[in-house]
Amino acid sequence: MAHHSTVFSQLLKVIPRHEFESVAKRHHSGAKLRSIRRWDQFLALATAQLTGRTSLRDAVANFNAQFRRLYHLGAKPVARASLSRVNRDQPASLFEELFHRLLARTQGSAPKHRFRFKAPLISLDASHIEMTMALFPWAKYQATKGAIKLHVGLNHDGFLPQFVAVSEGKQHEIHWARTLNLPADSVVVFDRGFFDYKFFNQLNQNKIRFITRLKKDIRYTVIERRKVDKKKGLTCDQTIRLKGNKAKRYGLVLRRVGYRDPETGKHYFFLTNATNLAASTIAQVYRDRWQIELFFKWIKQNLKIKSFVGTSPNAVMTQIWIAMCVYLMLAYLKFLNAAGWSMSEIIRLLQLNLFQKRSLQELLRPPDLRPPPPSPQMCLGIGG
Repeated sequence: MAHHSTVFSQLLKVIPRHEFESVAKRHHSGAKLRSIRRWDQFLALATAQLTGRTSLRDAVANFNAQFRRLYHLGAKPVARASLSRVNRDQPASLFEELFHRLLARTQGSAPKHRFRFKAPLISLDASHIEMTMALFPWAKYQATKGAIKLHVGLNHDGFLPQFVAVSEGKQHEIHWARTLNLPADSVVVFDRGFFDYKFFNQLNQNKIRFITRLKKDIRYTVIERRKVDKKKGLTCDQTIRLKGNKAKRYGLVLRRVGYRDPETGKHYFFLTNATNLAASTIAQVYRDRWQIELFFKWIKQNLKIKSFVGTSPNAVMTQIWIAMCVYLMLAYLKFLNAAGWSMSEIIRLLQLNLFQKRSLQELLRPPDLRPPPPSPQMCLGIGG
């Protein structure tokens, strides 16, 4: 019988240990760690993410219960007080850099988006993570509520979070969007929460195409009308000039596309600077923006970013960045797996087999549903 390391050990091959230690040295604060290492911290919290542990005590107990197999991971059992201290004091920036390294590795295996154009397609959005004011007084959002905001730019090639940031709950997402170094010639799609003339002008100057919803109260003048195929649900395709002092400052001349959803009957109007995309493509691209909503829903349901094992800002950031790293590890596994398992199916398989010594590839192999061959004895004929 072939010998296999644990499933978790095979999963961690995407993070070379020497690379992790090199990054950890750059993101160290204070005296040398003695009772716990950053590698132990990462493995304990990543295990908690993969096994659904919601408290620090539970996470430590579950991790230390595997002490006989931690050696093969280059790890050792951790004390709850030590893990709490390192979560609070050691910079979460280590795991932010680790996330970006994993992202570069994962993008190389990601499938392309479903549209004909080859330019990168990125959806922008943000989602609140609610927090209890009694435990997180620094995260004040409203008078009696606490929250932080998770900003994500989702690349539709593999639906990977290419841009991630965490801010206080009150910060508007447009301030984050203006700081993004978006790829030239990319197509960026976002909802009306990002409707901002200065941002539109910035995208124009950087030769980045955008698609968004047109606000109802926006005034404009129609410059040109083009014919549309009403069989595809299109209602208009126009070139317009936006009115108003702010719009005049930037001289914005954009494209307005109308589309009626045949399933719901709802009428949508899109605003874009993409003159070389078909009107039907613009409507379909905006519809595909729903993938970022599904991303937020998935990570909140399957990873631990709503309940935290520490209460300090650094501990919260550490947990969020490790959750994002775990998401990329799962995505990488999905891209390399020919069986077609979904991310939810993969994480359920890992929860049950994380510390089992078996082949990860065999674990992800689809079950053989073919009926067993008949017994040779059953194939014997009885002569008359």
